[in-house]
Amino acid sequence: MADQKLLPGKFVWFEHVSHDAGKAQGFYGEVLGWRVVPFPMGPETYQMIYAGEAMQGGYAAPASDQEPAHWISYVSVEDVDGAARTAAASGGKIVDAPFDAPTVGRMARIADPQGAQLYLFRSANGNSPDLDHAPHGHFLWNELHTTDPVAAAAFYGKVVGWDHRAMEMGPGGAYHILSRDGVDRAGATHYLNPGAPPHWLPYVSVDDVDAAIARARRLGAAIPMNPDDVPGVGRIGVLIDPLGAAIAVMKPLPRMKK
Repeated sequence: MADQKLLPGKFVWFEHVSHDAGKAQGFYGEVLGWRVVPFPMGPETYQMIYAGEAMQGGYAAPASDQEPAHWISYVSVEDVDGAARTAAASGGKIVDAPFDAPTVGRMARIADPQGAQLYLFRSANGNSPDLDHAPHGHFLWNELHTTDPVAAAAFYGKVVGWDHRAMEMGPGGAYHILSRDGVDRAGATHYLNPGAPPHWLPYVSVDDVDAAIARARRLGAAIPMNPDDVPGVGRIGVLIDPLGAAIAVMKPLPRMKK
């Protein structure tokens, strides 16, 4: 709605990019219960992801034949152009220069110094308020998998305005929390699957992690992380969909508020 305020530092949109949007839509419809609503955008039609009555993201085509399937995240900022300039001056790269999407907002795609990409985004209509509990099918977390979490946290502190604190996780090393205005928005970890480039891994709330992973496996997904309980956090599983894009599913503990 037009009266919603901006929430800088919040991830506000998630987009699945692949060469076969129809296959992706069928997969996620069965695994997560998402439905698709066509949204006219000039001569094109954008396929919007809905969880119940709430918009979550969309499906898009890659820029080239060589671009692999992936999820790309959009983070809210006050000044897209300024944040993009800061990214470039701080060792990152502007992948897509700032541009306007009529009635939607202004955005720019950047890569951080380690290579992970996201969109800087200023919505024309403000951002949806934070929920005390993320219902099934809603995105609730985002996690940066990178070769240098400390350097990445410093970069995003300049570009997005996130604060940073480290949590020691025993043998797994430190987990880094990125927050703004007292709200935790994302995490960063040094863990990377062999051969995987640095990337952002979105998390979706589900009622039953084991059932969602079982459905994904049956439909041809790879499962790099089987369902597991993370103390103090919740139950988590990770899948790579049949197109090749990775995403996490999570049932948070009741006391986890996002």
